[in-house]
Amino acid sequence: MKVLVIHNIASGHGAGAIYDFMRCYAEDGDMITLRTFNGKTPFIELVEDARHYDFVVASGGDGTIAAVTYALRYTNIPILPFPSGTANLLAMNLSSPTEPHALCKVADQGETMYFDIGEIVAGERSLGFTIMAGCGYDEIIMRLAEQHKQLLGPMAYFHAAFTNPTPPHSQFRLTIDGEVIESAGIGVVFTNFSRLQFDLMVSDKNLPQDGLLDIVIIKTNTALELLPTLLAKAVDHTGNLSNKLGNLEIYRGREVTIEATPEMYMEYDGEPTRIHTPFTVRCLPKAARFIVSEDCIKYFENQE
Repeated sequence: MKVLVIHNIASGHGAGAIYDFMRCYAEDGDMITLRTFNGKTPFIELVEDARHYDFVVASGGDGTIAAVTYALRYTNIPILPFPSGTANLLAMNLSSPTEPHALCKVADQGETMYFDIGEIVAGERSLGFTIMAGCGYDEIIMRLAEQHKQLLGPMAYFHAAFTNPTPPHSQFRLTIDGEVIESAGIGVVFTNFSRLQFDLMVSDKNLPQDGLLDIVIIKTNTALELLPTLLAKAVDHTGNLSNKLGNLEIYRGREVTIEATPEMYMEYDGEPTRIHTPFTVRCLPKAARFIVSEDCIKYFENQE
């Protein structure tokens, strides 16, 4: 086997696990190529010869895996997401193990599934996400959580959310597949995979294979006003309770352009950026081919 491993040495947690995976996976005659980076080397340079390998291991946080996946979009190259970050939401959504030896078993089985990914275009710049992107309150949470990830782990996101109780409020103009929607709130989230920590769902469905994105407008004026909605989602996964509270406005579409007054900054898969509105988000249907567990296959077969 020829395996290309792309590893982010700046990953927050489990940085040594990828080396355990390589030792566990390697057998006589295998060739495993390891390429490391810390956020400076362009991903396209790391994967430019990926077609010469049997599969690619993307090791890092969700942002790293998203960048590798986007660089390999529509290449049909199998990608094994290796969770080495803080939240590791993609691994959770894929029902993937996090222990290196268990991931070796998944790699050996070689089962793959195709999934949609999201693409963000702002001016001449484009980037991709696997789970979700957002602007406004969502970006503020990711930016504030950066300084506490090492200490608090996934709880850093909740700490950031409720230490900033009054985020800026904007007027939104969204053009979703040609239809104009005007609304207001503290942020907008674009979801592909919808599950968060503690089995919370951002939207009411988890359908990353249908060629559509969920567009969720957070309509509250303060972060604390979201608490009833979060509690409702925690106890009722049908979405009925949270929808009755009216704090979220949910649409679905293939492509959406967002304008905001005042403008808002954007994040993707946990990575804050200095990109701000306006920008366009679109779904790239079945653009990613992931190596997945049997549990993942069963879960998404049931979703269908």
